[in-house]
Amino acid sequence: MTSRLRGIPLNVAALAMAGLALTFSPAPARARESLGIYAGWGAFRDPVIPRCYAIAMAEPNAAAREYQPFAAVGTWPRRGARGQVHFRLSRRIAQGAQVTLSLGGERFVLTAGEGDAWGRDEKDNAAIVAAMRSAPRMTVTARDRQGHRFVNAWALSGAASAMDAALIGCAKLQ
Repeated sequence: MTSRLRGIPLNVAALAMAGLALTFSPAPARARESLGIYAGWGAFRDPVIPRCYAIAMAEPNAAAREYQPFAAVGTWPRRGARGQVHFRLSRRIAQGAQVTLSLGGERFVLTAGEGDAWGRDEKDNAAIVAAMRSAPRMTVTARDRQGHRFVNAWALSGAASAMDAALIGCAKLQ
């Protein structure tokens, strides 16, 4: 998006708002701290939980949306969890539909529910994060509740830097 709001590109402003509005838990939004914006990706820390994450909004398209889609890679120090991949998709997924991530020539079948999808296990999460570091773009394809195929896409410029900032941001949180 090339429009600007008070000198800030709208996609960056929207990304910052998405990071502030992201709710994996009921913790107050004011607890989240920006760790930086890297191209289309942002990094945030929530020391209350504690957690850190890199997040990006999906590329805009003309298709109907039920949700604002985003991709996030999170770290939860107290749980010992790193590189947890989460996708909020633009539509509710059909019961039993396969959700597929295409990334750098690789395909991953994701675990899905309602309008969200995740890596199936730690091995998939690690492979997805590794592929995100070198691929230019990723897409998630699924079928919605009406049986229509839909695709959400993300540019990966800045993803590696945002993921690194999130990891570093949580290094001292316990």
